[in-house]
Amino acid sequence: MDVTQAIRKRRAYRSLDPEPLTKEELIQLETAIQLAPSCFNNQPWRYVFVTDEDMRKDMQTVLSDGNKWANFASMYIAVCARKDDDCVIYDREYYLFDAGLATGFLILQSTDLGFVAHPIAGYSPKKTRSVLNIPEDMQVIALVIIGKHRDTIRTELSEKQVKTEQKRPLRKPIEELIYYNQYHKR
Repeated sequence: MDVTQAIRKRRAYRSLDPEPLTKEELIQLETAIQLAPSCFNNQPWRYVFVTDEDMRKDMQTVLSDGNKWANFASMYIAVCARKDDDCVIYDREYYLFDAGLATGFLILQSTDLGFVAHPIAGYSPKKTRSVLNIPEDMQVIALVIIGKHRDTIRTELSEKQVKTEQKRPLRKPIEELIYYNQYHKR
C-alpha cells in the first residue's frame, strides 16, 4: 500500500478483534516511530507497547467508560514525551508536535499492516503512569489502541459509535482548513 492509500484507508474504527501482532509487524511500527522527523532530531517521544495479556487487562482499568470498546485491543500504546527533551524556542514547545508526528507515522504504518490504530484521549493519565511505571515528569499524551477491524459491530458500542462505524464521519471542507498566502476569517 502506498502512503496515499494508507491515508485514505485509515479510520478510527472501534469494532476490533484482538489479533496479536507478529514480531516483524512490531518492528515495522518501531521503525516508523524511529524515522519520524523532530526538531533538531531530538526524538523526544517515548512509546510503551503493551502486548502482554496481563498488562493489557491492567490497561483496561485506565479507560473511560466511553472507551470500553478498547478492551478488545491487540495492544495498547502509551505515547509519552517530556518538554525538556525537545526544542523550546521562545514560547514554542515542540515536544507535543514532534510526538504527534511520530504517532502519525505509527498510525499510517499500522494501517499499511492491516490494523486499526485509534488514538484516544478517554483514559486516566495518572492511572496509565502507575500501571506502566512512567516517570512523573513524563507527559502521557495519548493512548493508541491497535486491533484488527471486525466486520460485525460489537454490542459494546454506543449508538453514536455505531454510526461512525457504519459511515466515515464527515470531514470539514478544505476551505475551512487550508489558507493560501494569508490567514483570514471566514
